[in-house]
Amino acid sequence: MLVLKIIFWLCLLLVFYTYIGYGIVLFVLVVLKRLFKRNKLKQPLPSDIDLPEVTLMICAYNEEDIVQMKMKNTHQLNYPEGKLKVMWVTDGSNDGTNDRLSAYKDVTVVYKPEREGKTAALNHGIKSVTTPLVIMTDANTMLNKDCIREVVRCFMDPKVGCVAGEKRVMARHEGETVAEGARKDNGEAVAVGEGLYWKYESTLKRLDSELYSAMGAAGELCAIRTPLYRDMPKDTLLDDFIMSLLLVDEGYRIAYTADAYAMEYGSADFNEESKRKRRIAAGGLQSTWRLKHMLNPFRQPVVAFQLLSHRVLRWTITPFALLALIPLNIIIVLLGGGIVYTVILALQALFWLAALGGWLLARSGRKNKLLYIPYYFVFMNINVFRGMAYLRSHKTGGAWEKAKRG
Repeated sequence: MLVLKIIFWLCLLLVFYTYIGYGIVLFVLVVLKRLFKRNKLKQPLPSDIDLPEVTLMICAYNEEDIVQMKMKNTHQLNYPEGKLKVMWVTDGSNDGTNDRLSAYKDVTVVYKPEREGKTAALNHGIKSVTTPLVIMTDANTMLNKDCIREVVRCFMDPKVGCVAGEKRVMARHEGETVAEGARKDNGEAVAVGEGLYWKYESTLKRLDSELYSAMGAAGELCAIRTPLYRDMPKDTLLDDFIMSLLLVDEGYRIAYTADAYAMEYGSADFNEESKRKRRIAAGGLQSTWRLKHMLNPFRQPVVAFQLLSHRVLRWTITPFALLALIPLNIIIVLLGGGIVYTVILALQALFWLAALGGWLLARSGRKNKLLYIPYYFVFMNINVFRGMAYLRSHKTGGAWEKAKRG
């Protein structure tokens, strides 16, 4: 009984720390840092004439339907004329993407017929970048007007090697036909869950960045100093994460700014979102192995602490601990563990019932944001296990099936 109780409490503490406790610890550490070290003022931008040239690099595969919208958004960006270079890397595209891009005289298209995945496209495209800074974004994400300026502002700090922008998830509310109604509600459920998740993630990234460095940048909006780019193996699944963490490994920081953000619709439904989540989980496991040396606390102790707490635990042992809580709790209660364990079991049952309710509501197209939270939480953890299977079956390629957006 004692051994079971010890294992149970270790699992419970691990789950709590991974999803809530680290945020609390991180907040306390940042507050203490503020007490002993004055916050830097926002870096001033140089005049337009002194601003550096920047390349906006868009890796795309068969995105003919979004070219016009993306280019309209790009032309609305507030950066001096002639200093923003636009490059599309369209490796493997066999639809009308390249034809549509040919209508834009201010666009450089880098192309090769083989489709080897986004990582290979990045490795290929970066060789054509001639500017000191490169901002990478996706074809289906729209950037805010002052995005480029805010990213450049972060690079005024010479210790910053990478800048991570904020990801914002939108739910589509209009423009669907009646036949798409159930799909729309299901997609909106995804957007609600994903949006809440990214709000929490953004808070952690902001605190991570203030403590020392953000732990990775999202591919929707990620910028680096061009000379610092390192080619990655073509089978890399989380190119944005690996690329940015390699710079941290070299002693640079990843700065996070909410003033530069990328907006995109959530996945069309939970099946489509599952494609993303299991690939991300598989990439997380792959990244953990390839970056395992960064977990050595004697090399970069703060980085090791942040990486383990914010990323590695979620992708490795915590999902197992979450599932282990159920049978452990039941066994302890059946063996007469006491009122505390009975109460915890009741709370666990409530949580799982709420997740089940969220799943049923999402399937029926009914809305309840409160139940979407436990459902999305369980959904993410289930896809960690699916990600393990994905990694075993995708050992040689970095290409993946795109998830349809809402």
